[in-house]
Amino acid sequence: MKTNKFSQTLILILLLITLNSISCCKGTAPDITPDAPANTPTPVFNSLSIQTDKAVYKPGDDVTFSMDISTLPAGAKVRYKYLNTVVSEAIVSTAGWKWGTPSDDFRGYTAEVYATANNIETIYAVSAVDVSSIWTKFPRYGFISKYPILAQTSVDSVIANLNRLHINGLQFYDWQNKHHIPLPIVGTTPLASWKDIGGRDNYLASIQQYISSAHGRGMKAMFYDLVYGAWENAEADGVDVKWSIYNDPTHTNRDFFALSSPFLSNLYLLDPANSGWQNYMINQVNNVYKYLAFDGYHMDQVGDRGTRYRYDGTNALLSNAFKPFIDAIKTAVPTKFNVLNAVAQYGQQGIATSTSDFLYTEVWSPSDSYNDLANIIKQNNTLCNNTKNTVLAAYMNYDMASTPGYFNTPSVLTTDAVIFAFGGSHIEMGEHMLCREYFPNSSLTMKDDLNKALINYYDFSVAYENLLRDGGTFNSVTLSSIDSKIAISAWPSSLGKVAVFGKKVDTRQVIHLINFSNATTQKWRDNTGIQVMPALVKDAKVVLTSDATVKKIWIASPDVNGGASRSLNFTQLANKVSFILPELRYWDMVVVEY
Repeated sequence: MKTNKFSQTLILILLLITLNSISCCKGTAPDITPDAPANTPTPVFNSLSIQTDKAVYKPGDDVTFSMDISTLPAGAKVRYKYLNTVVSEAIVSTAGWKWGTPSDDFRGYTAEVYATANNIETIYAVSAVDVSSIWTKFPRYGFISKYPILAQTSVDSVIANLNRLHINGLQFYDWQNKHHIPLPIVGTTPLASWKDIGGRDNYLASIQQYISSAHGRGMKAMFYDLVYGAWENAEADGVDVKWSIYNDPTHTNRDFFALSSPFLSNLYLLDPANSGWQNYMINQVNNVYKYLAFDGYHMDQVGDRGTRYRYDGTNALLSNAFKPFIDAIKTAVPTKFNVLNAVAQYGQQGIATSTSDFLYTEVWSPSDSYNDLANIIKQNNTLCNNTKNTVLAAYMNYDMASTPGYFNTPSVLTTDAVIFAFGGSHIEMGEHMLCREYFPNSSLTMKDDLNKALINYYDFSVAYENLLRDGGTFNSVTLSSIDSKIAISAWPSSLGKVAVFGKKVDTRQVIHLINFSNATTQKWRDNTGIQVMPALVKDAKVVLTSDATVKKIWIASPDVNGGASRSLNFTQLANKVSFILPELRYWDMVVVEY
């Protein structure tokens, strides 16, 4: 009897082994979450100031760096990195030094000044370098809005601040006199000064100073004007009323954009597709370029006017009229840049397929959520077949700007994190930070923490532009937490969660984590400034589901170490990859290389 029981037990064991073997052969491995290995110690960050001489460089150009090295230890070095790979390094022994950029075009690099003592690395300063022969590949747009008599030192100070943010293009807002005669000329000489539509005195010399200073930093200067605006009595200046658009098919009531005091005129609207108006404006544009060294034309509109009519009673179809205007200007002046503001996305479909050099959207309701910002950028990518990058005009803390005060730092950084992570840029910086669509409005001031943080955010946008803005496909990733430190959910964002989305770029899987764990609003504009700083998350254990074999994982954040990247330890078991997020404040970017 004992032998028989032993035989039965042995047969049962063999049967179980066989079934398990068959199951394994079918690929149904058990769902085992591997341990997340500890990372190497986080570097110490000292955050010293460092400058570059220009905002953008051509391949092979020399970059001149400058910083105070009096507190650097002997033997401190600078390393130059493309993404997470060191391409060269050198000893830092003088307050100014040069780096010859590689020959590759359209690449972003990080420069990290560091030293190591007792096996502990200290990063003293971080900056970024954009090597791009054409600035519109990765537009980082700023603005100029005030043109009184200015000392050269004041002009250079504004441009130097924008240069530290690597701003490579400037919109010269309301620099002009009449919208239909932007540069007033008597005989063959431009006036020394003139009134803009807001009644301000603008000085030719100040505009010239700004253009020259910007050019010295490698920035491009774009003159602002409407594509279809004329002041009252423009007929005396050669504007034909038959070019106008009307509220009725009987050309009785001209359409105009009403402006009250202190503005000097209403703006009467013309048909951008009308060849007569196009030719008139081509002459005006050529006059601007003849006397001022602008690099391009920043074109504006006023949004959806509803049904409007031409003089002959036909529908004006303004949303389709912007493309022919842009193309006509480009044909007439092919060496200059052009961009047109799609107000609340109005007309963007035609603009995207025109000869505009990049896309620009002024964001208004109902696009009020963070997800709306992401969707605008993705929609623009689709409309232009991923050939042009996007700049968003998104005015922060709008209602607060009715009285003097301060920007809410978490509002701005959360919005910038979303815009930058989805591949866009945010026009927000000029002589001051933007709070309203009338750019000279400077009611709100930046606090020191925002000033410092923006430097890191703009460095980050340059250093990793090839992952953020250089192609790739947005995708979903399966990332989960294996401890209680964070609650992860797939994008779109929601209160109480860390929102996650992915982007596949060549052999890299980019994973963005944006922290809404204790956010108070999902409205990006944050009109009343209620957004709060996200709770800091440290050493959170996470697991990525990945069928491919992982070669390397690294992380970078504008909130940590000035954006310097670092490699992470990981463990992969079957399709589960575990690692530890060292730190998450607003935004982390994890890069998985296969």
